[in-house]
Amino acid sequence: MECGSWGTLAETVTDSREEKKEAVKKLGGAEVIDLSTIKATTLVRLRTNIDEIDRVLGGGLVPGSLILLSGEPGIGKSTLVAQIAGAVGKDRTAIYVSGEESALQVKARLNRLDCDFGNLKFISETGVERIFSSAAKIKPDILIIDSIQTVYSSLIPAEAGSISQIRGAAVKFLELAKENNITVLLIGHITKDGQVAGPKSLEHIVDTVLYLENETNNNYCLLRATKNRFGSVNELGVLEMTGRGFREVKNPSLVFVETGGENISGSVIGCVIEGTRPFLADLQALVTKTVFGYPQRKASGFDLNRLQVLSAVITKRTKINLTAQDIILNVVGGLKISDPALDLAACAAIISSYLNKNFDRRTLVLGEVGLGAETRNVFKLEARLQEAERLGFTTAIIPNMEVKGGKLKLIKVKNLEDLVKIM
Repeated sequence: MECGSWGTLAETVTDSREEKKEAVKKLGGAEVIDLSTIKATTLVRLRTNIDEIDRVLGGGLVPGSLILLSGEPGIGKSTLVAQIAGAVGKDRTAIYVSGEESALQVKARLNRLDCDFGNLKFISETGVERIFSSAAKIKPDILIIDSIQTVYSSLIPAEAGSISQIRGAAVKFLELAKENNITVLLIGHITKDGQVAGPKSLEHIVDTVLYLENETNNNYCLLRATKNRFGSVNELGVLEMTGRGFREVKNPSLVFVETGGENISGSVIGCVIEGTRPFLADLQALVTKTVFGYPQRKASGFDLNRLQVLSAVITKRTKINLTAQDIILNVVGGLKISDPALDLAACAAIISSYLNKNFDRRTLVLGEVGLGAETRNVFKLEARLQEAERLGFTTAIIPNMEVKGGKLKLIKVKNLEDLVKIM
């Protein structure tokens, strides 16, 4: 009532949408960049000097990228990133952030792994804003967050590990990576069935998603990329866990196949291609008479639907009747394979077990099988044959086509009937 007058108060109605439109106009437009004016440069990657990791990444770590490494708790994610930090830290600056371990515990693990401490720094902090501030000031070449479930942002009213906190922290680290050209590597925990929403909800935010798996029930781990904006997602890295950390496996074929074993029925060796690398896979089939009810079809590491199709083709197109037989098919070593090049090997294993005839361990079987029981060519057949020859195989059963087999004796089959005749 500073005006000193009576009846001067008036009601005014405003439109909030119009106010927002005016505010947006004041912000101005985004900068438009003409891509033709940007000079093309070669992408310089940070090499980890661990060939299996570099192969999966597409040649190394891309500066300014956000990478998510997921896997079950205890599988070795912290060990793997510690080795990466130690390798990169020899020539470049690396910062290891841990909300789960103290500096003393991290140093003890790095000592066990013989990592170089020259340019490696450590931050024991869980606040995203504090980590962001320190990293933006130091600007390391690589920043490792162990793990994304333990950090939190003070701007988000939720506890650490919740979906909103994980997504908010990931977006903040994405901003840090792009603005400062820092490679940020996040660790995310998942359960065996992959149902934890944390890492799954980050897959569309990050540039690369790596999965560390241990399907072989031994010391061997498989590293896969399910998303990679800077490389292929078909590469597979094979690592062996030792007392001094992970060791790369140069020849994965020897891990999943015992070529010097005894010849047994139902065991046949094929070859798969993971990315650019061929390696051998051992398929074992067990065919037994159905005791009760509907015949069973079980598969481990092999597509069950494909097994059903191949069983029907064998029954329909050959003299082998599997309608009253249980079939169990297993890929030795716990591998999960969807390569159609193993069709003929799977059929050979089933037929070998049914006839109870031993199959030579020095014979490789390759080929896709159609619904008419015809054999078809497979991708990179010559590369697979070269790998078999290098490992001492003497014979290969392949589709009827012209191909260079080197010193291998090639047995060509047109269909499954031809396969049955030679067994």
